[in-house]
This record gives sequence, structure tokens and C-alpha cells, in this order.
Amino acid sequence: MADEHKHAESSPNLDSRAVEVVERESLMEKLSEKIHHKGDSSSSSSSDDENEKKPSSSSSPRSLKSKVYRLFGRERPVHKVLGGGKPADIFMWKNKKMSGGVIGGATVAWVLFELMEYHLLAVLCHVMIVALAVLFLWSNATMFIHKSPPKIPEVHIPEEPLLQLASGLRIEINRGFSSLHEIASGRDIKKFLSAIFGLWVLSILGGCCSFLTLAYIALVLLFTVPLVYDKYEDKIDPYGEKAMAELKKQYAVFDAKVLSKIPRGPLKNKKKD
Repeated sequence: MADEHKHAESSPNLDSRAVEVVERESLMEKLSEKIHHKGDSSSSSSSDDENEKKPSSSSSPRSLKSKVYRLFGRERPVHKVLGGGKPADIFMWKNKKMSGGVIGGATVAWVLFELMEYHLLAVLCHVMIVALAVLFLWSNATMFIHKSPPKIPEVHIPEEPLLQLASGLRIEINRGFSSLHEIASGRDIKKFLSAIFGLWVLSILGGCCSFLTLAYIALVLLFTVPLVYDKYEDKIDPYGEKAMAELKKQYAVFDAKVLSKIPRGPLKNKKKD
């Protein structure tokens, strides 16, 4: 009887201990779940923050680049502005042999026609005389020395480059005529003043030097200015921005004092109506 009584007293103690162990295990599981949930939420929030920060950091250089001032509102590289083809490669010295040949030939022509005062027809005739005489004598000399005659290449002017050149010239000439028509119609005062100023500068330069010298100067500038600007554009653009801001200020003063007092034509009134 005593053993049964002891066994009955010990069994509730065991049950209470088992219940405590189960409760502790459940509490530990809940705590571990909370810890894991917090870790996952913190990691997800940190990854979300990083993902939110990354686009801003990646987009910041683009926004900075878009805010950088470029001359004449340029958004493309200088090579693309010049056309991006073989002419642009020549002007930007991508093909050094071709660029050197063009600028060297232009220099020789300028020296002959401007400094030595040769005439174009006389130079062409003299060159043809020398070339034909050399080839004629060489062809006859090979008969006596028993050697093969010189291979004189046959020259043919291809059709496609000429058509492309004519098409490009036609487009540019039509564009120039349309801009002149717009200026003459009195719609834009800025274009009118810029055209008058440009023609006035050209008239001064034309009185100082000949057309050939002007063409040679323009060619030299075309081979040097884009190349220098492409290398040092980050240093040149701030000065250009300051110069454009100063020009806008001066134009605003001129507009307030002079242009605003000019009576407006019928086109302006029609636009307002």
C-alpha cells in the first residue's frame, strides 16, 4: 500500500515536469520564430534599402552628365556631329594618312595659287604635259631595252560617290535656302541679326584676303578645332557657358533698349490673334 501511495504521489510530479518541459520548448520555438522573423524582415528591409539606393546612385552620374553644359546644346560626340562616316574620320584624324594627304594637298595648292600666283589652268596644263611626256618616253624606251611597258591604270569616275555628293549638296543648299526664306519673312529677329553679323564679318574677311585663302583657313580650322575640342571639351565647355550667358545678357539689354521699340509687323499680330 505504501508503494502504491508513493507511486501515486510521484506520477503527478512527473506529469507537471513534463508539462513544464513542453511549455519551455514551445516558448523556445516561439522565441526562435520571432528572432528568425526579425532577421528576415531586417535583411529584406536592408536589401530593399540597398535596391532603392542603387538606382539613385547609378542614376546620379546620368543626371550629372545631363546637367553638364555642352556648346550649342550638343548631346552627341563630335565625331557623330560631323557625320560619323569617312569624312568625320578624316577631320578627326582617325585615318592619319588620308588626313595628312588632304591637308598637304591643300597646302601645296594654296602655296602654288596664292603665294606663287600660279593660275589653275596653267598648273593643270603643265602637270599634264610632264606626265604625258614621261609616260610616252618610258613606253618607247621599253621597246629598245626589251622590258615590259609601264602599266598605265585606266581611270574611271564611279557613279555612286558623285550621286551621294550631289544629294548631300542638294540637301544642304535647300536647307540654306529655307533658312534664308525664314529670315527674310521676318519671323525670327535672332536669326536675322546673326545672319547680318555673319555676312558682315565675311565681307571684312573677304576684303582682307582672297577666297582661296579663306577656303584654306576654313579647311585648316576644320582639321584642328574639332580635334582640339574633342580632347579638351570638359575644359572648354565652362568657358563656352560663361560666354553664352554673357551674350544672352547683352542681347536682353539690346532687346529692351532697341528691339522692343521697333513696331511689329502683321505676322506678329496674326500670331497673337
